[in-house]
Amino acid sequence: MKTLLYIFLALPLFMTAQPTVFKIEPEKNGTVSYSGNLSDGVVLDNLSWAWSSQNACFPETQRKKFTGSHVFFEGIIPTYSEMEVTVVPKDPKANFSIYAYQTGTNNEDLTPNLARCIRCEADHKRERNRVGRATQDHTRTVTNLVAINRPYRVVIVVVGAEGLTEGDFTLNVAMKSR
Repeated sequence: MKTLLYIFLALPLFMTAQPTVFKIEPEKNGTVSYSGNLSDGVVLDNLSWAWSSQNACFPETQRKKFTGSHVFFEGIIPTYSEMEVTVVPKDPKANFSIYAYQTGTNNEDLTPNLARCIRCEADHKRERNRVGRATQDHTRTVTNLVAINRPYRVVIVVVGAEGLTEGDFTLNVAMKSR
C-alpha cells in the first residue's frame, strides 16, 4: 500500500497529453520561418501556471485567449542576443495568441508543469487599441527575449484563442546578435 501512495505522490500535478515540441534554430542577425497548424498542438486544461508570480506570463482575466491548441517550439538564445517572434495566421480572421518563456538550458519543463521561468512574454488580441498605435492586425509578436552573459532555452507557444484548435500559421523568429 505504501508503494502505491508514493507512486501517486510522484505523479505530475497536471496530467495532459505530452505535446510534440518542434525544434527551432535561430540565425544570428537573421530571420527564420516555420510553418505549422494548431491541430499539431494540445489543449491545456489548466492555465494557472501563467498567472503565478513565478511565471507572470498573462493575467487570469485573459485566460480565454489561450484556451485553444498550444503548439510548442523550442530553441536556444545564444549569449549577447535578442529575439523577436511573430505568428502570422494564414486566415487573417483567425484569432491566435502567442507566448514565449526563457529557462536555463538544462531545464526541460513545459507548460502547464512550469514551476518558474526567467522571463515570459505574451501577445493576444486586445479589446481596444493601445494609445498612439494603429489598428491591430491579425499578427501577434513577443519581444524582450534576451540573453546577455549566458545562453537560455526559449520555448515559443502558438495558441488558438477562444478554443480554436485548427488553423495554419507561419512563425517568424528574428534574432539580433553581437
